[in-house]
Amino acid sequence: MSGHSKWANIKHKKGRQDALRGKIFTKLGKEIAIAAKNGADPATNNKLADVIAKAKQNNMPNDTINRAIKKGSGEMEGVIYEEITYEGYAPGGVAVIVKSLTDNRNRTAGEVRYIFDKNGGNMGALGCVSFMFDTKGVILVEKSDKIDEEELMMLALDAGAEDFSAEEDSYEILTDPASFSEVRKKLEDAGVEMASAEVTMIPQTTVDVTAEEDIKKINKMLDMFDDFDDVQDVYHNAILPEEE
Repeated sequence: MSGHSKWANIKHKKGRQDALRGKIFTKLGKEIAIAAKNGADPATNNKLADVIAKAKQNNMPNDTINRAIKKGSGEMEGVIYEEITYEGYAPGGVAVIVKSLTDNRNRTAGEVRYIFDKNGGNMGALGCVSFMFDTKGVILVEKSDKIDEEELMMLALDAGAEDFSAEEDSYEILTDPASFSEVRKKLEDAGVEMASAEVTMIPQTTVDVTAEEDIKKINKMLDMFDDFDDVQDVYHNAILPEEE
């Protein structure tokens, strides 16, 4: 589903590696634990409710979700993670943002810097590229005969969405981060099945990468970030040719 989203080229998602369900669950478990620090009840913790919904979209079992909540809230013993964001450039002047959840910031910083350097990029100071991105909630709904486009659009806009667009095989709903939880919840309450729903980073401008060597290095960099367990999400502003 996400492969057909216009944001799929921007927010680099796991391909071959993240097809491994255990790896997805590990990342989601960390997100749930972090969110549960502010309360174990999703009814009063919007961030937790959002991450649980994301976990269920990825078919994460309820007992795994509940265990992660208990670890995050302190009810069960667990690793303490902190959120750290790294920024830098890939070849061709491509801006890259790496979001991590780690229990060892020295290990994570060293490995992230190594991945940048190894692939012809360089890690910069916090804020060096993030000003080029907007943080938005993005909700994708797969097109089907059961969904009326106009009804869905009115429902989304009435719920507080900023924008609605119809793509080739999906509807895309954009929200302000502050209203994302409310929009997602109203769609959920209305029985709308969402293919994905998350707060993400969208570049204000993109870089069309055409040099073959740069394409290889950027793809290798993104694959290495994917393989590093401390990395949760990677955002960039490159337009890369689709892999065969």
